[in-house]
Amino acid sequence: MPDTLRLFFALWPDNETRLALTRLGQSIPAKNLKWVQPHNLHVTLAFLGHVDAAAELSITQSAANITAQPFVLTFDSLSYWSKPRILCLTCLQPAPEKAVTLASALVAAAANCGLQIDSRPYTPHITLARHARYLPNIKIEPIAWRAESFCLVKSCSGPDGVCYKVIQQWPFIKPTASPGQCL
Repeated sequence: MPDTLRLFFALWPDNETRLALTRLGQSIPAKNLKWVQPHNLHVTLAFLGHVDAAAELSITQSAANITAQPFVLTFDSLSYWSKPRILCLTCLQPAPEKAVTLASALVAAAANCGLQIDSRPYTPHITLARHARYLPNIKIEPIAWRAESFCLVKSCSGPDGVCYKVIQQWPFIKPTASPGQCL
């Protein structure tokens, strides 16, 4: 599609989380998989698809009005999704309300900008590998992902595959304590 970018909103890992995810991927005894490169690991909040410059500006302005507070997602299950043929990390416990609210707000903002967005319930996951055919029998240690911002990311195709690049990042609002109150 000419003059469009393939965009999505995501949580982007800090270096410690990225390293833990990379180590986990290296410990999985599976063959013939296309592993997601460490610099591409993320948690999608809302996939926007191909977006032109006007829609990108509109959705960026809308995203700037969304406020959220930090939250933690605990990825404690290795899953196999047969339709996209991926190995991914998922959360056994439901996503925190703050994560669901943020994803819903981003989907609503995109819809208000005229974008067609997938309306399935939000399921946080981290794709580790593609071209999977089964779920390896392995026990994993949980990985706590501390979300303190969200990003608008573009997907760039090149000769070495896809590379994700953060276009813009919005920090979460940290709650403030009243005098004498502990957070």
